[in-house]
Amino acid sequence: MENRNFEYAGWKANGFLALFLMLAGLAASVAIIVMGAYALEWSSLAGGLEIGLGVVGITLSLICCGGFILLEPNEARVLLFFGKYRGNFLDTGYWWVNPFMSAKNISLRARNLNAEPIKVNDRTGNPVLIGLVLVWKIKREEIYKAVFDIDAPATAVGAGVSASDRMRVLENFVGVQSDAALRQVAGCYAYDNNSGGEGELTLRSSGDEINRQLEEKLNERLAMAGIEVVEARINYLAYAPEIAAVMLRRQQADAIISAREKIVEGAVSMVKMAIDKLSDEAVVELDEERKAAMVSNLLVVLCGDESAQPVVNTGTLHH
Repeated sequence: MENRNFEYAGWKANGFLALFLMLAGLAASVAIIVMGAYALEWSSLAGGLEIGLGVVGITLSLICCGGFILLEPNEARVLLFFGKYRGNFLDTGYWWVNPFMSAKNISLRARNLNAEPIKVNDRTGNPVLIGLVLVWKIKREEIYKAVFDIDAPATAVGAGVSASDRMRVLENFVGVQSDAALRQVAGCYAYDNNSGGEGELTLRSSGDEINRQLEEKLNERLAMAGIEVVEARINYLAYAPEIAAVMLRRQQADAIISAREKIVEGAVSMVKMAIDKLSDEAVVELDEERKAAMVSNLLVVLCGDESAQPVVNTGTLHH
């Protein structure tokens, strides 16, 4: 069998026309049998021939019933002639082909896979839970691979593989390969910038780039089955339960430190602006000692967690 994909180019007929001709032939065969039964009264030879001809006509009509194909949009039939691949039938509608052709049903519609979160280690060794959702479908130009390159065992000895069984096998194949691709991508990156360096791609902050790489890995793995990944996205990301509490405290500490840095930076800029403003406009002359006291007091007020209580100086500047 040639390992290639092509569309069926053999003879085919409109199904409704073939059905009409078949019913007409069946009715004619029955009529011939009835006429042969009456003819037996005058000639056994002629009557026997007519009855035999009618039986042959009915038999041929019943055999031809196996050639009808009803095809909906985004479906295909893989046609085999005694085991030889004859092509993919893709024309939607009601058709009639050689009744000795066997047809394997295959769906070209898109399907979803919502993978349960799995535990993997990120680049820094931290265990994380990560899940994905993807949309996949069989490529029209790769139907041969989906049917003949992926093993789909029959449910009974000598029986063929049903369309539902074949699609379940492909769904299982997609599930296994998506698990492997997700582990591969997740192991290449840290969970966040606290685990990795600044500016590096991380699972948490670089979603679009991670999803793009995940799609590429999945398409590479599923190409052998003729499957195309329409979209793949990480839909769940969290630290594993055994380290979640520790990582939460670390994130809270990082947030507090970052907030303090912003507060101190703002306070210093405000103190500098106040001193420069007083000096430029000559509001008051302050020596270095008074400037240091002013800076200290302003920083305490601006950086404190609670609001400061003002103290009014009713004396002189130096008392």
